[in-house]
Amino acid sequence: MLAGSSWVPTPEFERRTATVRAMDNAASSGAPARVWCVVVAAGSGRRFGAPKQFAELGGSTVLGHSVTTAAQACDGVVVVVPADEVEACRAMVPGADVVVSGGSTRSESSRAGVEAVPDEAEVILVHDGARPLATPGLFTRVTAAVDGGADGAVPVVPLADTIRDREGTLVDRDNLVAIQTPQGFVAATLRDAVRGGGEATDDAALVAEAGGTVEFVDGESANRKVTTPEDLVIAQALMQRAGLQAERGGN
Repeated sequence: MLAGSSWVPTPEFERRTATVRAMDNAASSGAPARVWCVVVAAGSGRRFGAPKQFAELGGSTVLGHSVTTAAQACDGVVVVVPADEVEACRAMVPGADVVVSGGSTRSESSRAGVEAVPDEAEVILVHDGARPLATPGLFTRVTAAVDGGADGAVPVVPLADTIRDREGTLVDRDNLVAIQTPQGFVAATLRDAVRGGGEATDDAALVAEAGGTVEFVDGESANRKVTTPEDLVIAQALMQRAGLQAERGGN
């Protein structure tokens, strides 16, 4: 850069630079970059009262736990955060190969993350940064379903509450499931779906709308999304219980 220049790198320039850096790191290590995960954490935390992804949890942050697990289960990780947190996250979130800024909606943020995944990736998982208790086994289960032939795979759990619609009609909960993340997809299928510019609350909806097949896999009851301060308390309790169980040999 010329001395005295006021040039500022654009988000697109930063995204491409970060992607090339991640690819170079993978090449130098000899590790295959077959499965990548996009961890979406660009929300403002309106219902939480602050950006929940940066809330402290179990010696790290909500986002830190999510990224650590993704890094254990995948060959590379892209983290999507608010624009003003990109530099801080690059320095403070271990396990992130690429950090990019998100958009104003969930779909825009997911799209930014998917575009940062190297072209060589065969499977892309998308995970909510606010789900810190998903296990590496769940990531593996989702990936295996995609490898088995599905365009997409989504973890689900049954509903425990009685459900009624707003008219008061009882809904058969046996026909309903709660959707979780990580959600996994054939990389080319997901890229095509998100590049269509549609908006949805999750990526599986975009893939299904584009005609892709989406398979359900068993989710995890502890894989709760942190949305309110009460959810953070529950996550802390679940994490402590899991640690205690590990000390006792899983009993």
